[in-house]
Amino acid sequence: MMKKVIAASIGNCVHVAGIMNFLSLAEREGYSTYFLGAAISIDELIEAVKEERPDYVGVSYRLTPEPLEKILAELKEKISLEHLEDIKWIFGGTEPTAKVAEESGIFNFIFNGTEDPDEVIGFLKGVTFTKSDDYPQDLVSRILSKYPYPILRHHIGLPSLEETIDAIKKIAESKVLDVISIAPDQNAQEHFFEQEKMDHRLDGAGGVPLRFREDFEAIYEASRRGNYPILRCYSGTKDLIPFAEMLNETIKNAWCAVPLYWYSVLDRRGPRTVEEAIRENQQVMKWHGERSIPVEVNESHHWSLRDAHDTIGVVTAYLAAYNAKKMGVKDYVAQYMFNVPPSISPAMDLAKMLAKIEMIEDLQDENFTVYRQARAGIASLPADLAQAKGQLAASAYLAMAIKPHIYHVVGYCEAHHAATADDIIESCKIVRGIIRNTMLGAVDITKDSKIQERKNELIEEASITLQAIRALSPDVKDPLTDPATLTKAVEIGILDAPHLRGNLAARGDLVTQLVDGALYAYDPQEKRIISEKERIDRILNKNKVSCVAV
Repeated sequence: MMKKVIAASIGNCVHVAGIMNFLSLAEREGYSTYFLGAAISIDELIEAVKEERPDYVGVSYRLTPEPLEKILAELKEKISLEHLEDIKWIFGGTEPTAKVAEESGIFNFIFNGTEDPDEVIGFLKGVTFTKSDDYPQDLVSRILSKYPYPILRHHIGLPSLEETIDAIKKIAESKVLDVISIAPDQNAQEHFFEQEKMDHRLDGAGGVPLRFREDFEAIYEASRRGNYPILRCYSGTKDLIPFAEMLNETIKNAWCAVPLYWYSVLDRRGPRTVEEAIRENQQVMKWHGERSIPVEVNESHHWSLRDAHDTIGVVTAYLAAYNAKKMGVKDYVAQYMFNVPPSISPAMDLAKMLAKIEMIEDLQDENFTVYRQARAGIASLPADLAQAKGQLAASAYLAMAIKPHIYHVVGYCEAHHAATADDIIESCKIVRGIIRNTMLGAVDITKDSKIQERKNELIEEASITLQAIRALSPDVKDPLTDPATLTKAVEIGILDAPHLRGNLAARGDLVTQLVDGALYAYDPQEKRIISEKERIDRILNKNKVSCVAV
């Protein structure tokens, strides 16, 4: 049965913006709402409550607190007289008036204006966040407790374990973040189980130097305060399954992040061949899928960061999700990194993301659920810290158009220095302000005709590329999950990027160029955009692969 909430400002208070916002959020959560009006007398309020018999009554007062004492004394007396104690009473106001409301003893819940929309949504969902048990400790439950307000994630990995632990404590106590991502240094990612191979001159490079199982346990213990954020950690680049087991046992890894092609000779972050990397990464997906641990395959942005054209970004996003599903992953985190490359236009960036979303979410069924994670591209953040704050805000506002379940906050200072606890808290507050604003109602820019046209073009081109990969192995049951086929796609240049030039595992022949804000394959001799069909036909003809299937 639909729950009912009525609300009004009382006494001589005419400020109703907060009430209207609260009722709007309540409607989104399936409540029946009724606004009584502004400056309602206690008698009018009581009569309406008696007539409507709501589940909740919202009362607001935002003027000076002294008159409120007498108004609430009258309300308390008449609630008792009319036997309305079984109804839950809610108060909204300023911090001084909220204190008076608390002293009255009337209200089940009190909002003083400092809360974020996620706290209000949590209340409407029946989650009050008053004690540690109220904070869900798995990813999906945490998302569902707040959506449509996204949960926030940020990474942390300072040069020493002590600094990192202190920062995690401070962040948890601030309650601004739901997910803390632990960033180990490269030594830990590659050589945690063979520490004799570490080059200790590089300790702390790129993250926190985690060397013992107890280090992870200490980090987890540091997070057990404030809003009890869930933790996750980057996968290793070697010994992936043992690393995954340790993360699951020590920090209760909220979800796994693993690539499909990378952490190999392709990016020179490990010695694995491309085919070896694909096989092992697939096994990591399968291991987590068997344990119902969510998985993110952070693949697509690796290609886009190397200036692959937008179509390859869409293709590899689909391949990542497709492989995760085929490996038995049930809950899939699809990462959408905006601002890659930094000069892509917001409209064309959004079109690319919408193409990815449409193709990935077409894979959903009763055994495969997709959660959207949006973030800013780190290279888009300038070194000027004031401008960087503006870029973080602009990127977050654009990303809210895809209605993310997770927003991965990238510290505004990353182009200048590694984010400290204070930097992370400030960055999260900037993003929370953006989300608060969009929750009031924003224009749906995804409906723009140029954005939709580009989205459809990318889906059509991505289908051509995927069919070309299938054509490489016509006798293989599922070429899109076959490591040998996927490797060949890179070797002959179906999947390629300008930054791979000189890499023996790839072609590196692709030339791309920004045209009207989008990134296309480009012929520098003829000085024109190449359609994906033309690009693929050139590659397949050169390698004598049948084009019938394309």
